[in-house]
Amino acid sequence: MHSIRRKRGYAFLRSARFLSRFRKSTEAASFSGNRVELFRNGGDFFPAMLQGFNSATSHICLEFYIIRNDRSGDLFARSLAEAAGRGIAVHLIYDYIGCLETPASYFRELEKAGVRCVPFNRPPFRKGLGWFDRRNHRKYACIDDARVFLGSLNIGDEYAGFGESVGTWRDVGVLIDGPVAAEFLRMFRETWEEETGAPPAGLPAATASPPGTGAAHVMVVNGAPHHTHSFIRSSFRMAIAGSAKSVRIITPYFVPGPRVVRSLLKAAMRGVRIQILLPAISDVPLVKIASRAYLSPLLKEGIEIYERKGTVLHAKVMLIDGCWATLGSANLDFRSFHRNYEVNVIVDHTGFGTQVNQMFDEDLSRSGRITLEAHESRGWFERLLERLCDPIRRFL
Repeated sequence: MHSIRRKRGYAFLRSARFLSRFRKSTEAASFSGNRVELFRNGGDFFPAMLQGFNSATSHICLEFYIIRNDRSGDLFARSLAEAAGRGIAVHLIYDYIGCLETPASYFRELEKAGVRCVPFNRPPFRKGLGWFDRRNHRKYACIDDARVFLGSLNIGDEYAGFGESVGTWRDVGVLIDGPVAAEFLRMFRETWEEETGAPPAGLPAATASPPGTGAAHVMVVNGAPHHTHSFIRSSFRMAIAGSAKSVRIITPYFVPGPRVVRSLLKAAMRGVRIQILLPAISDVPLVKIASRAYLSPLLKEGIEIYERKGTVLHAKVMLIDGCWATLGSANLDFRSFHRNYEVNVIVDHTGFGTQVNQMFDEDLSRSGRITLEAHESRGWFERLLERLCDPIRRFL
């Protein structure tokens, strides 16, 4: 059976049986006819997104976890204000916790310019601190029901560079033109109404998307805490289970839990080559410590684990058999699985997969491999820190 699957490779991922099971387990929305463009760095993504704002003709809807009051945040605000000044309906949802360091005056100025702003999960202090664990971690901009910019990039200077230093992180984004934009607008409307109790004013009524002319098939996986099980985790596990030849993963925060670990080990045992790229320098050191507890069983089964050097790695990408790419806001950790609002896309297109493969190879050339011998020889203090992380691993 395993040898048959290895020969079939990409065809298995595209089979009606697999896709039916995938959609059932993840409730993924599926769209054909899209065009997808990869931005390998934030320094390419941000100018393209701002240009997209400038060319909008009807509306712009955005959800971002972090928006900083720095140079990038200023350019972002100016571009949205200019669009609103042209009569474009601009709606922005920002996460209250993610934007704690951003002064309230930043959003007041946007409101004065005509941008409708809603903080996600404003703290209801009368209900205690339970609200703190509910975050909107999505990062996307939907323009005119036709284009979507999304990825793992927040709005800030550290995300807007080319990953050449600790101050400018390594990140990834995409532009999708086509029918899939309708799903992002639907998701935005739903979130806006949940937070405000009313639909977003000034947006056109929801309509069926016209057929697209692109060659990419795109699925959207929407994760939220109120779901009965984690659609985000299911999408990762099923993608790994569907692999025949290779799994390549880039993730900044690797606290996957036993189920994802089992999926990786099963794939490795049937001969799939698995490569995982983690950060050598993390912006959340506690998560890096917690992730070490998962590495030994993976290394023992021959899974290749690397650390990207020279910058902070923030990209979140999984590539299956060189053709099936998953990327978006979700990390391989408990918070993304169970506590955050997240959104990922699965892009089924061989040309796009080739680009992602090339990007992975380039990052690999700037990385160092973690060997089982080196990992097992780590000191007692590091092991103690890992043990101390056990009780809080599910909250990271």
